[in-house]
Amino acid sequence: MDQVSFKSDTVLSDVHLLLPNACHLMHRLNGVGQPVFISKFRILRNCEDKESIEDLPVRECSEASDVPRDEDGDLDVIRRPRHTNCKRNAVCPIILSQSAASSGDEDEEGEDALDIIKIEHTMATPLEDVGKQIWRGALLLADFIMGHKSLFKDATVLELGAGTGMVSIAMGIIAKTVYCTDVGEDLLSMCHRNVTLNRQHFETQERDIKVRQLDWVADDFSTDADVKFSWTDAEVADLHDNATFVIAADVCYDDDLTDAFFRTLYRLSCNMRHPSTTFISIEKRLNFTLQHLDVSCEAYDHFRHCLDQLQEMKDGKMRFTVESVKSCFPQFFQYERVDQLELWKVTAERL
Repeated sequence: MDQVSFKSDTVLSDVHLLLPNACHLMHRLNGVGQPVFISKFRILRNCEDKESIEDLPVRECSEASDVPRDEDGDLDVIRRPRHTNCKRNAVCPIILSQSAASSGDEDEEGEDALDIIKIEHTMATPLEDVGKQIWRGALLLADFIMGHKSLFKDATVLELGAGTGMVSIAMGIIAKTVYCTDVGEDLLSMCHRNVTLNRQHFETQERDIKVRQLDWVADDFSTDADVKFSWTDAEVADLHDNATFVIAADVCYDDDLTDAFFRTLYRLSCNMRHPSTTFISIEKRLNFTLQHLDVSCEAYDHFRHCLDQLQEMKDGKMRFTVESVKSCFPQFFQYERVDQLELWKVTAERL
């Protein structure tokens, strides 16, 4: 039970080590350098395709009363097939050193370069470095973005807790400016490399992704020119004057960080000139705990509690509206969209 294993062709990094007798191994591995993977995510339909997105795979949004049943009234459970007939190329990470990721990949892809997003990431980390992995919540939010191009077209967008930058890159295909933010120079450097790996998606369209540091615990933006990934005064002003969307994918896994996230979201919303809309994806991870002697999801429960507090807040300055977004939009990336994946919409407007 103490061992964690994953296959060499695993794309989603579902493992972060919390085991006391194993976590120190990850710290040692981080110290000498982890294997770096580059996963290629093929976009199911190019965003410039003239065909309608209605023929893409869509999850049915049905109420409990619509659950299919057999002739005896029992639940008719649909089993996931062991083998898939999907004609798309399998998405397999390739172990590379950072120096091996060259611009030659673009020539290798040829005309398919615009259908692929390449992401450098690691496969397993201690809890504090989970931003270096790829999570299903990022792919769910990227699906939503690709399926709602008209909503985000030419917008100025801020991503909080961007990690590897997967969602910001998907947004950069559509939006005018994306501020891709997180904390930690090593993580931001990885994120910046990923933006560079995918520059063919947005450079020719005069779109821009800016990788910047944004610490939720800090009181303000870092504008120190000597600090890597710091902000300029012009960028801070642009964010406050023009941003209308905030996005965040799977960032609420620790109660203290969740509290800091919502404090930051509130502060940003108050400083934005226009009403803003925030989309937050989260995966509800169920765990059996000795404390409760039952299956629970404390991090998710705290996230929901913070959402409720935000909506009930009456400070005379801002009004927040919270609603759940059904996951019945097309799927542009190959992953398992499990029922535990959720998407939430938070609208902020000044009173």
